Amino acid sequence: MTASSAKQRPAVASVISTWFGCGYSPFAPGTVGSAAAIVIAIIIEHYAAWKPVAFAPLAIIVSLPAIWAAGETARYAGIKDPQFVVVDEVVGQWLALAGARSITGKSAWITWLSAFILFRLFDIWKPIPVRQLESLPGGLGIVADDLMAGLYAALVLFLMGWFNLN
Repeated sequence: MTASSAKQRPAVASVISTWFGCGYSPFAPGTVGSAAAIVIAIIIEHYAAWKPVAFAPLAIIVSLPAIWAAGETARYAGIKDPQFVVVDEVVGQWLALAGARSITGKSAWITWLSAFILFRLFDIWKPIPVRQLESLPGGLGIVADDLMAGLYAALVLFLMGWFNLN
């Protein structure tokens, strides 16, 4: 095997899949990835005045490179779903935000915190079919379960908003 044919580290895939290094956190990398997604969303909302529903298309658009990057990184690492791959938490967290009624105003912090906690809860708990989606091949399985956890969190956030609980 020549040096040029050796298995090369997928640099771009690694940057995307670890969400610019968040996945290398020594403590709770998935939670760090989710927190990074919230921080980015707060910045987007502040400067671009996005409504919560705008985070759904963002999550879907970013899911395409996320699936590729997660799959490439997992293949390189030789691990089905490496803990340091956190781009799946980012897209799941953004999808969760899409269910919020509002992310501005005096009590916006309650909504941001609720979205964060709900997504992490569903991502860790993995109710049906979240856990089953992990069995999909490659990057699709890595990302799909977090999208479903995000969808559950969005639904709960939507219901909380419907009943004026956030």
